[in-house]
Amino acid sequence: MDTPQKKRLIWQLPFLVLLIVGSIFIIRQQSIMPYRHTEDFIFGTTYQVTYQYDIDLRDSIKSQLLKVDQSLSPFNENSVISAINYNQSAKPDEMFLDVFRQAMKISRETNGTFDITVAPLVNAWGFGFKKGELPTPRQVDSLKAIVGYQKLSLVDGMIHKADPRMMIDCSAIAKGYGVDVVAKYLRSRGVENFMIEIGGEIVTQGVNPSKHPWRIGVTKPTEDSLNIGGRELQTTLKVNNVAMATSGNYRNFYYKDGKRYAHTIDPHTGYPVQHNILSATVFAKSCMVADAFATSFMVMGLDGAKEILKKHPELMAYLIFDNGRGGNGVWFSPSLKDSIVK
Repeated sequence: MDTPQKKRLIWQLPFLVLLIVGSIFIIRQQSIMPYRHTEDFIFGTTYQVTYQYDIDLRDSIKSQLLKVDQSLSPFNENSVISAINYNQSAKPDEMFLDVFRQAMKISRETNGTFDITVAPLVNAWGFGFKKGELPTPRQVDSLKAIVGYQKLSLVDGMIHKADPRMMIDCSAIAKGYGVDVVAKYLRSRGVENFMIEIGGEIVTQGVNPSKHPWRIGVTKPTEDSLNIGGRELQTTLKVNNVAMATSGNYRNFYYKDGKRYAHTIDPHTGYPVQHNILSATVFAKSCMVADAFATSFMVMGLDGAKEILKKHPELMAYLIFDNGRGGNGVWFSPSLKDSIVK
């Protein structure tokens, strides 16, 4: 070995040693750093977050979610979305605009089966603020006149409604967005391993406390609106660095005069959907996107969902449907096969 090569090696050795020592230190820190858990209520449901970090972040996590609530909760009279629904001159904040733009995009891609203006119909059928008698066909037709994402626009940073009676309800996308907000916050703090769940919408990253991929259960759809029988799992999936959202009609429904009414309303017809699909679980890069597409799939049915998935290879889905023979059938994206726990 000539002298110049020896000199280069001598200069490189300290950096190599430093790299090795640093790597060992990081690995050791990760192995001894505790996993923490926090849970509470938000958006009318529960949330839980498990994460590996050296300090407790529960207050900061709750603070992030309260910001989402202040922007997007129609049950919060002081929220941005409430001000818009009440036709007050409120300028939307960045959180509202993030969700609004994504909602409009997905509405166009799904031909309006996802629509954040469907709230008047949801209320009329007894799944929102209003409870009481079922709407008449005439009332449904009247409400359809003030439903339609195309009747909303964003002009100079303000939301414009074609009819002041229109209402915006982001409940089919806001929970997913809340999960994304918490995930973004944890990443900003350098958290590498975590699982966030809000009302069934989930984001995972890294590994669980056992150093294995996170395992998430898909609930078996059974008619148990009061959740008396607990949650029986259809399957369990090994997931990592992915967002997941589920929509289903098997818990939020009611019977009236012997007929079953599910909470998913078709914006095109104005009536609760009657498709054979029972549960749609969607996987995407963001939970907001997964949340919206899961709702859309419930509206368009099994065949429509498959068509959308062909156009969006970045999405994956696990769909449970009524097979017409008294049982349930399952269809899932081929790329999910290796994630299913046998």
